[in-house]
Amino acid sequence: MTGEMTDVFESRNEGVRRLIDTMQKMLPDGEILVYAGKAGFLAPDKAVLQPDRVASANWLAGATFAAESRSQGLFMDIGSTTSDIVPFRDGTVAALGYTDHERLVRCELVYTGVTRTPVFAVADRVPFGGEDQPLIPELFATMADVHRLCGRLPEDADQLPAADNKGKGEADSARRLARMLGRDVETADMAEWKRLALHLAEAQRLRLHAACGRVLAPGLLDDDAPLVGAGIGRFLVRDLARGLDRPYVDFGSLVRGGKDVREWAARCAPAAAVALLAAGRG
Repeated sequence: MTGEMTDVFESRNEGVRRLIDTMQKMLPDGEILVYAGKAGFLAPDKAVLQPDRVASANWLAGATFAAESRSQGLFMDIGSTTSDIVPFRDGTVAALGYTDHERLVRCELVYTGVTRTPVFAVADRVPFGGEDQPLIPELFATMADVHRLCGRLPEDADQLPAADNKGKGEADSARRLARMLGRDVETADMAEWKRLALHLAEAQRLRLHAACGRVLAPGLLDDDAPLVGAGIGRFLVRDLARGLDRPYVDFGSLVRGGKDVREWAARCAPAAAVALLAAGRG
């Protein structure tokens, strides 16, 4: 499960109850099992009694499947909004946190992603036009605009409307990014806006690099343990693996199937992992 923390619910516990209730109404004749992490798969009536295990347990599914597939590594799922950084070794997930709060404190959850994250969340000042310029802390542009201008965002990865509800081409992304500097896009050429996007992408990468360092600091993993990349932002995991001088393993390579199956399993790693774990239970 994910989504129980959205502001349509008064609390995470209510979110768990209502999401389970919704699934029961949508699938009245189906067998419903709820993934509850270390507690395994629970029937709905049992799952609502353990909301702390059910809430946001999606990260653990992906990491658990990776742990069953490789001897050790650092599972990284970079999505639209968040990044999971989870060590595993000897078939066991070695995370120190479980809830969102615990994982945030330990840098095993970083609230940065490749589409929805506001640009001002990765930097407050940038070099531009020979000056050190502050960024406006308004939702004028998102990291989807940044990674689009860098030419790295998968074309179908940005599923939500842009910050201004306008188009998603390079020109629109540059125009939104210009607003972050209090400028119009015509005040600089496209090459300058793309250089700015590269700077912001690097700022995001450095934040994730620092979080990886924090998670790796206890020395649980060998120096050659790989980074296992998942999510629509796993192109950043490849960069991080190079920066950390570690091998890179794509989550899709852990799944049997054709190219499209492996691609979608990597993009939607928690969903794929829950299905695979459920199929192998017992």
